[in-house]
Amino acid sequence: MLNDFISLFFPNYCLACNRGLAKGEKLLCLKCEYNLPKTDSHLHHDNFIASKFYGRAKLLHAVARYKFNKSGKVQRLLHRLKYGDKPELGTLMGSEYGKELREANFSEHYDVIVPVPLHKKKLRRRGYNQSAMFGTGLSESLELPQYENALVRNIYTSTQTKKSRLDRLKNVKTIFGYNKEVSLSGLSVLLVDDVITTGATLEACIEALTEAGATSIGVAAIASAK
Repeated sequence: MLNDFISLFFPNYCLACNRGLAKGEKLLCLKCEYNLPKTDSHLHHDNFIASKFYGRAKLLHAVARYKFNKSGKVQRLLHRLKYGDKPELGTLMGSEYGKELREANFSEHYDVIVPVPLHKKKLRRRGYNQSAMFGTGLSESLELPQYENALVRNIYTSTQTKKSRLDRLKNVKTIFGYNKEVSLSGLSVLLVDDVITTGATLEACIEALTEAGATSIGVAAIASAK
């Protein structure tokens, strides 16, 4: 309620700390951008995100820009991206992270970007796919095309937030498929999501991408929990 009140009367405020933005600042103030907990996972191949997939999926990279902590500023940003009608926030974070990934030569390893899909019912209600908005920013900086409709979500599922890893795996095992009208055969795919917790959703998407003929896969997210 307080955040809605602030946004009504002070539209140019930092989405992480609610402070008024200075001239030249966009969506995030410089202080928050500097202090948000970054993972630097793109600089270390064997990182805590990659360890989530050991023995489950073979990946070129597994990276996220921020560390996710409950009740922290990163969680606030993700909440505003998903539920606060702020698609431009996802694009901005993707664009900035894409610049870092480009410096680490990620563009040389991938052909296309594919976002984790939303079910069409949820997409209609929200108006946009937050992962695709993040992918749009990555696409601009990495100069790679995004195939937004390459994966499909066949079954509407309840929120994953409070489920255990086993429950998450059971929940997503059969809900993702691939769009046969979009060719991924022989391509290297960078799969993108907003936040990585257990990795169960991404594992299911990786399986669908493999069935679609992708030769190699990496994952990138805005944030990841440890």
